[in-house]
Amino acid sequence: MVSGSCELPAQRTPLADAAETGLKIVVVGGFGVGKTTLVRSVSEIRPLNTEEVMTQAGVGVDETSGVDGKTTTTVAFDFGRISLTERIVLYLFGAPGQERFWFLWDRLFSGTLGAVVLVDTRRMDDSWYAIDRLEHHGTPFVVAVNRFDDDGHHSLDEIRQALALPEHVPMVDCDARVRNSSKNVLITLVDHLRTMAIARETTP
Repeated sequence: MVSGSCELPAQRTPLADAAETGLKIVVVGGFGVGKTTLVRSVSEIRPLNTEEVMTQAGVGVDETSGVDGKTTTTVAFDFGRISLTERIVLYLFGAPGQERFWFLWDRLFSGTLGAVVLVDTRRMDDSWYAIDRLEHHGTPFVVAVNRFDDDGHHSLDEIRQALALPEHVPMVDCDARVRNSSKNVLITLVDHLRTMAIARETTP
């Protein structure tokens, strides 16, 4: 679904000696929404991925409308890493999007501090399951709208209404192919988690 080249790290980046806090983040969303692309574009190490070539075996099983040009698919998860500061490191797990792999999600959510729900407005219904599972687990999340070349006519307010998202859930636009854009999504999530933690501490 995502066209264009990703910004990949030039080389493997060793973990800083000062790093003391590792946070597990999961990127979820529908099939072909750009989860692998986001992890790949933002990871400071060469990301681990479990992409396999799509075959005729998936015909009639995987819903591919709107992603007709997609030739590979994640069958387990993607993994990447990004250092936000010298002390805070995010470990990124990209969940598989096809319905037949959803049984893996609950295991991926184990120990997760927060999540990113990646949305494609052309296949917005695919976001419902991700949001439902995160709310079921009580996992804080932000919503990132992956804008494509032919997208942009839906405002964030319109998308929030369509997804019935409460106001306290942050929403941002992004381009999963661009490192700085993807990094901004993760910063938004970390800020959201920090705000929630402060609110808990100040609540009698």
